[in-house]
Amino acid sequence: MITLCIRYTIDQNQYRNFEEYVRALPEPIRRSGGELVGYFLPTKLAGPTNTALALINFSNLDAYEKYREAFAADAAAVASIAAVEKTGCILCEDRSFLRRMV
Repeated sequence: MITLCIRYTIDQNQYRNFEEYVRALPEPIRRSGGELVGYFLPTKLAGPTNTALALINFSNLDAYEKYREAFAADAAAVASIAAVEKTGCILCEDRSFLRRMV
């Protein structure tokens, strides 16, 4: 199993726009073949307040490639991405893969 980790840098003044985006994605992710571990948004308790994470599991790299194709063709995913891009609330996205140890 591999886990896609997406690290977002978000505009702190548009936190609600990012939340709307996040709430719209679980079903498109599932339909496309991903297993959403969760989205993790910042708090004001500690650490940076402009960084969020998404973790999505896949059985292997081939499953991730199929997911990317399906997600790009999913009407709800396409609409959510278009809406969030209009807001400009996501300043940067960094993707990496993690391997769970325990």
